[in-house]
Amino acid sequence: MLTLILPTCSPNVFYEVCNSTSGDLLADLNLRPASGDTRANWIRLRSLILLRWFAIAGQLIAITVAQQFYGLRLELGLCYLAIGASVIANLVAIFVFPENKRLTETQNMLTVLFDLLQLSFLLYLTGGLHNPFALLMLGPVTISAAVLTLRSTVVLGGTAILLVSLLTQFHYPLRTEQGFILAIPDLFVFGNWIALIIAIVFISAYSVRVTSEINSMSDALSATQMALAREQKLTDLGGVVAAAAHELGTPLATIKLASGELFEELADRRDLQEDAALIREQADRCRDILRDMGRAGKDDLHLRQAPLRAVLEEAAEPHMDRGKEITFQLVGPEILQPSILRKPEIIHGVRNLVQNAVDFARQDVWVEASWDEETISLRIMDDGRGFPPHLIGRIGDPFMKRRKSSSERGRRPGYEGMGLGLFIAKTLLERSGAELSFANGREDTSKPISDSTNGIGAVVEVKWVRREVDAVFGNTPVPKGENKRIPV
Repeated sequence: MLTLILPTCSPNVFYEVCNSTSGDLLADLNLRPASGDTRANWIRLRSLILLRWFAIAGQLIAITVAQQFYGLRLELGLCYLAIGASVIANLVAIFVFPENKRLTETQNMLTVLFDLLQLSFLLYLTGGLHNPFALLMLGPVTISAAVLTLRSTVVLGGTAILLVSLLTQFHYPLRTEQGFILAIPDLFVFGNWIALIIAIVFISAYSVRVTSEINSMSDALSATQMALAREQKLTDLGGVVAAAAHELGTPLATIKLASGELFEELADRRDLQEDAALIREQADRCRDILRDMGRAGKDDLHLRQAPLRAVLEEAAEPHMDRGKEITFQLVGPEILQPSILRKPEIIHGVRNLVQNAVDFARQDVWVEASWDEETISLRIMDDGRGFPPHLIGRIGDPFMKRRKSSSERGRRPGYEGMGLGLFIAKTLLERSGAELSFANGREDTSKPISDSTNGIGAVVEVKWVRREVDAVFGNTPVPKGENKRIPV
């Protein structure tokens, strides 16, 4: 008896992957901006060791020049003791820890605190705030503000302010070889003290703010790149499956034909006739599976473009069955509807905008497209409450700090918004050449939906220069002709 084993995988898994949205993807990955603790763990110990070697060399040079060239009488034993402590700390770190050692947040803070205390002790031995090198007290605090958490920066900044204040009163004076004390007037000492405190506070706050913005943008851009790469891979996967369905169509038809003839010829052999029937049945099953999985389309000359409405419907498809009514409207003669490029950036970006509208809509979402010879415009509207007025200028920024109230969680259950979805949509669509604007319906003077009972809430407008996305007359038209045969 013949036995034929065929793959029995269902296309449902493929559909679930293809139809998952960016919100689902971000929730599955638990994507959040990296915390300060996490970023502090990225710093290698060898980097801090190298910086400390530079500081040690500078301190030795400064002490040598002050003594040999300017004749200052310094407490050399204690100065070399302070510098030697840094040397010993570096040597211990080099020989005890591996070269790729990365410090924790606490270890980083203690390392920077050690450098701050060592520098303060040197200043105590060399004139306190009368020493122009007191400005270097800003260094450790700036490093902390750039790479450590706010808590560590506050601790180090407070310590630096305390040490600077103590150095105004307690320090060894600078003396020349003749015994003269080098000192600046008390008014200038007071000015240096105030200037250092203001600099510590201002530079710390400035560095924390700017570094936080840079890190948030870096995290969001990484998420955007991940979303685009995922969309591109799914598109390629759909192409491979569709191409396989196309190329395997002929051999499956041949198998079905041959098995049908065997079925008729084996009428007197019941056992073999059942095998022939099984072969025909499984060939039909393979054909159906490949045809269903190939629904995502393959990368051929025809499916690299599509009518504008078809692209919008493809983008909105994962949200069509979520209990909200999505209405598509084309403003313009439908016979002249433009054919646009099926770019992953466009599909994924529009999908995120539709997802946001469906999440906040009460009942209806409208997707309106219009075009002329120069531009293609898209407006996505919902009948929800609209964008919060105080955030309207920040929409599209990643990781907005505002958290939802309990009533908002009820309207949008299971979703913790960070502004990342709209940021991804904005970034991807702008990459395709679009310009985006966000408004509320009451601010829109040209309301296109007149029969809505709930009114218009949020309005997102996307506008392309037509030549950027037109698949026929644009800058990158899809070639015409026959598809190239896939080599086997």
